[in-house]
Amino acid sequence: MKKRTAKKRTQNYKKHIGKSPGTLIYTGKKTEKQLHIESFDYTKDTIDERVLTNIEEAKSFKNSDSVTWINIDGLNSIDEIANIGKQYDLHPLVLEDIVNITQRPKIDEYDDYLFVVLKMLYYDKDETIVIEQVSLILGKNYVLSFQESEGDVFNTIRERLRLGNGRIRGLKSDYLLYALIDAVVDHYFVIIETLGNKIEDLETDLFAGNARDDINIEVQQLKREILKVRRAIFPLREIINRLEKGESPFIHKNTITYYRDIYDHLIQVSENIDIYREMIWSLMDMYMTTISNKMNEVMKVLTIMSSIFIPLTFLAGIYGMNFEYMPELQYHNGYFVLLGVMLILFIALLFYFKRKKWL
Repeated sequence: MKKRTAKKRTQNYKKHIGKSPGTLIYTGKKTEKQLHIESFDYTKDTIDERVLTNIEEAKSFKNSDSVTWINIDGLNSIDEIANIGKQYDLHPLVLEDIVNITQRPKIDEYDDYLFVVLKMLYYDKDETIVIEQVSLILGKNYVLSFQESEGDVFNTIRERLRLGNGRIRGLKSDYLLYALIDAVVDHYFVIIETLGNKIEDLETDLFAGNARDDINIEVQQLKREILKVRRAIFPLREIINRLEKGESPFIHKNTITYYRDIYDHLIQVSENIDIYREMIWSLMDMYMTTISNKMNEVMKVLTIMSSIFIPLTFLAGIYGMNFEYMPELQYHNGYFVLLGVMLILFIALLFYFKRKKWL
């Protein structure tokens, strides 16, 4: 069973072995998803929202005077990804990283665009963390976003574009990139809050003595979730740090302040993750202590019972010997006297243990 699990975990990495750099290999599992392309082409006063029927329609937005956001869902469509790469002159290594969903969050700067990879986190209906890779291309007047499948955290951005709320339609494409990253980071707080609630519930159960038999499994699951979240979030701090320093020509000075705000949010999220990580380790120690205390209580009861019955067994053993000449055997009430002595010893030992607060 372990060998099968290890094979399952490494099969995505084996797809790249022996391949030349820039080979497009989709490493995800959503191989049946249909390609879906939507575009938002806007100025301060106008907006044109479309669902594109083919990838060739996206080329017309490359050199327009307006700002364009093109969102591509369906990384399994390798040919279409390669086609849009040709239209926007994307480097083959960039396209390779887009379809490789195990890519670590990072930022790469090219002559004509900025390439950003980050992880989008959200909970499904079963409160299981979904981690989806999002790749963003920032050009002079456009932003390309690549996702594995439909369903994301960008609905608020779409509404702001449609309604013209806020600054998003009055600023350049670098602000659009900020808005998309900010939407992803905002959902990190939802993840952190939910994790915090789960940890507090487990902590309350442990303190109240209501620990379930499978609570150790829940603690281990929470620990794995926090490690997943940590791996997805921590590298993003380096990305935002590079953007907010203002060294990239694609980020205008009036937008740097907004990226600093994202960096502050990431610091807050990172601190919470570290706190919850420590709390999880404390929960495991608390659980082990609870189990040890329960075992000690059982051993204490057994020890007390043994201590009570040792002298009684000693007396019963003496008078159970088959010697012919034992003086007490001829007593008319010897049996009842022995039972009385045993009873007195029993009561005396109980009183002694009670006085010592062992009972």
